[in-house]
Amino acid sequence: MESNQYGHVTVLLAEAVEALGVEADGLYIDGTFGRGGHSAEILKALGPQGRLLGIDKDPRARRTAMERFSGDDRFLFRQGSFADMASFVAELQWPGVDGVLLDLGVSSPQLDEAERGFSFMQDGPLDMRMDPDSGQSASEWVNTAKEEEISKVLWDLGEERFARRMAKAIVAARQTQPITRTLQLAEIVAAANPRWEKGKNPATRAFQAIRIYINRELDDLAQGLEQAFGVLKPGGRLTVISFHSLEDRMVKQYMRDIVRGPKTPKWLPVVDDAPPKAKLVGKKIRAGETELAANVRARSAVMRVLEKC
Repeated sequence: MESNQYGHVTVLLAEAVEALGVEADGLYIDGTFGRGGHSAEILKALGPQGRLLGIDKDPRARRTAMERFSGDDRFLFRQGSFADMASFVAELQWPGVDGVLLDLGVSSPQLDEAERGFSFMQDGPLDMRMDPDSGQSASEWVNTAKEEEISKVLWDLGEERFARRMAKAIVAARQTQPITRTLQLAEIVAAANPRWEKGKNPATRAFQAIRIYINRELDDLAQGLEQAFGVLKPGGRLTVISFHSLEDRMVKQYMRDIVRGPKTPKWLPVVDDAPPKAKLVGKKIRAGETELAANVRARSAVMRVLEKC
């Protein structure tokens, strides 16, 4: 487990890098660079001819990448979404890659720094954008979206059972005063939640839903999975670590569909015995007891691995 001066403990560090099966002269992508924990471990396994491309939307991740690895000519960085990794690979004129790693969790500094606007525990501007220079902030959205839209986002992306009540409370509150602070929103949705879950902040699901919506996280994941598989060489591996059920469901379904191949109606005779495009590598992996004891944020992590045939 890695804990460093960048304030982030990387989840499933050894397991993820081992699952990639890093070859010394291979080409790899860390699609969610964050604070560089996985990248540092991959670079340890690469030889002089190996290359690693780090990708992240967050401008702070870019600064971290420059601080940690600017002197290492095996490492390259592109600020952007992993949903655009195919264009980055094309730009670099790589023939394909030997492995792609996606860690879908929000990094600890993003959650812990109040000014990023992700936390319902600390007061800060209600922003929630992974890239603060791009797109609509959470404050802009909650102050302008229709009640039905807010309710749908909280239900679909947060699986929040009191989505309608919370959406109604948000719309009522903004009539009095614009919602611009994280604790302001947390108090509004907490008051609209009549049944607080033991051990869980009543704003947890609402904040998760709004963050996912603002950053188009599920859209990016769907596109990113397609692009990752597309850039893999035969024998290359895709390793994905997800942190909530919506993400893991998408990853599990995508990998299963790739392995099974296209569905055909039951009444059609099977005429094409095409070889499989990919195979699953082992079963899903969760953090062990030692890691959980040291990092409670690892408790919901699920890792799945696919190998292209």
